[in-house]
Amino acid sequence: MVGYNKISYLLENVTNMWHFHILKEDIMEQRYLELLAHRFVNKQEVISEIINLKTILSLPKGTEFFFSDLHGEHSAFLHLLKSASGVIKDKIDLLFQCQLSSLEREKLAHFIYYPQKQLELLPLQGTLRKRWYEKTIIYLIQLAKFCSTKYTRSKVYKKLPKEFAYIMQEMLSCYESEYMLDYYHQIIVSLLEINCIEIFMISLCEFIQRICIDYIHIIGDIFDRGPRPDLIIDELMTYDQVDIQWGNHDISWMGAACGQPALVANVVRIALSYNHLDLLEIGYGINLRALSDFAREVYQTDSCLSFQPHVLDKNKYDKADLDLVAKMYKAITIIQLKLEGQLIHRYPNDYQDKVIWLEKIDFQSKNVKFMTKTYPLKDDFLPTVSHVTPLILTKKENQLMETLIYSFQKSQRLQNHIHFLYTHGHMYKTMNQNLMFHGCIPLDHNGNFKEILIQGKILKGKALLDELQCIAKRAYYEHKQEDIDMMWFLWCSSSSPLFGKSQLTLFEKHFLDDKHLQQENMDPYYKWIEKESTCQMILNHFGITKGHIINGHVPVRIKDGQKPIKANGLLYVIDGGISKAYQEKTGNAGYTLIFDSQHLKLAQHLPYQKSAKEGLLCLTPKVEIIQTYLRIKNKDCDIGNVLKSQINDLKELLVAYQKGIVKENSFY
Repeated sequence: MVGYNKISYLLENVTNMWHFHILKEDIMEQRYLELLAHRFVNKQEVISEIINLKTILSLPKGTEFFFSDLHGEHSAFLHLLKSASGVIKDKIDLLFQCQLSSLEREKLAHFIYYPQKQLELLPLQGTLRKRWYEKTIIYLIQLAKFCSTKYTRSKVYKKLPKEFAYIMQEMLSCYESEYMLDYYHQIIVSLLEINCIEIFMISLCEFIQRICIDYIHIIGDIFDRGPRPDLIIDELMTYDQVDIQWGNHDISWMGAACGQPALVANVVRIALSYNHLDLLEIGYGINLRALSDFAREVYQTDSCLSFQPHVLDKNKYDKADLDLVAKMYKAITIIQLKLEGQLIHRYPNDYQDKVIWLEKIDFQSKNVKFMTKTYPLKDDFLPTVSHVTPLILTKKENQLMETLIYSFQKSQRLQNHIHFLYTHGHMYKTMNQNLMFHGCIPLDHNGNFKEILIQGKILKGKALLDELQCIAKRAYYEHKQEDIDMMWFLWCSSSSPLFGKSQLTLFEKHFLDDKHLQQENMDPYYKWIEKESTCQMILNHFGITKGHIINGHVPVRIKDGQKPIKANGLLYVIDGGISKAYQEKTGNAGYTLIFDSQHLKLAQHLPYQKSAKEGLLCLTPKVEIIQTYLRIKNKDCDIGNVLKSQINDLKELLVAYQKGIVKENSFY
């Protein structure tokens, strides 16, 4: 009887728990519907929204743009946005091929890219100028209509400039007839009378630029090498639909903003190596005075030949002496090497493959002993490195780092940008059957997912990237030191999916001449990913049966016969070197992958600076159609699943209204 009573008791409690679970779900559903009723207050509003969402499902999908490895090249990137990577010119050709000559279409495209500049250069005056205004506005309105056709009126309205939204909406919604031409004419006359015609045209051009880009994907590395990544982020923050797959250079800045000392030193070092003082001091307000004073004092007599900066861009505001920049560069490099050595000692299990070079220096012979060989130092002037404790920062180095870390953590603009990277960023993203990531999915030499130890967990593939994303977010939001230090792992570890190389040869390149030691071998991923079977394995692992991998990180050297499309079309590598630092090696200036409702296209960029000098014909990227589809609609995309779920929720709310479970207008 005792056993029976015990079983009965357990069964009774399980039943009660089950009923409680059902009751809890019912309560939660009721609360959800009541919250939804705040937004849609009666049956009529619910019905209207259901119809609206079903209509959106039937529209063609928006155009997605994939960019990679922008590396601070703000002028080139902003041009790509203005031209929609050649899409605007394609639409002009399609719409006006029978009305305008090739040169006229080219001029119209160039005007849309840079309206203010072109208006300033316009030679026409008086009546001729007014006629040009009227003719051009009509062309712009026709083009704007054409570019807006696959979007709802509400979506189009949201993209219109606020100051002219009503007028532009009127002009876009009007059907063409002889009466409407007179209507347009009167609007133009009114704009001329109040001296607003040019402002209106500029706003209309900017609207065309915006309406051609529905969604932006950045496949990593906004930061470093180029002059102003901050201006790139400023621009990205103005777009509604943006996502970022973090690159190793992004993660380095993210870690620096969290206050990780080695990464603070790293981003300052890279900026100095390209003479980008404007970015640090003007862009983010980073105080470099302490570093310049320290470097001038310590390296006063040192030529710092191995630390001469690569001057690809001139500073507009801070035109520092390059000899001083070289001294600052060397000073922060030594500090970084010390801090990295400390990190390796702090986490010996995570960094067994890392060499602490400062500890291998024989200061008497001025050599470095490694394995069985001895290597001479090409720069042996190391006054701040202790012969006994080489990794310990001097008092002045400590004070300097405290100043720099404080500047990074207190820079409001930098913190706003890093917040944007966190809220819009991921280690990877899947969308519309495309898998996007910056670096690699670590593989072993047999082409299988590599197992990696992360904070006591052995992980591989998707689980590895998920865990590293959690760690990166904890570093920012929870400020745990172990997680903050892991950002350095993501920056340069041989096991980091964002880095994808055997080592980062910082000491080797600056202090040793041996080419073998300077070699940075790529992860086996880069060999295996050329195979169709490997791509399909990775896609399946991330839940994609038919789609593509979109990858950055490694520049495509078209000069050497490399191509951005690999593995029979399953892999797109779109880092072709938008960074000026790579263009001699690559032979072009990168790629934009464009995915609209009918095509997958690849736009090949030309070097922006060269194109801007050579004129109109060079400023539009060359666009090649790679794949053609039957019209893809929103219902066939990821957004379709979201909209279908919203429709189902609204149908439940409608039933709740009809049955009196939720009262109409009960909250108003």
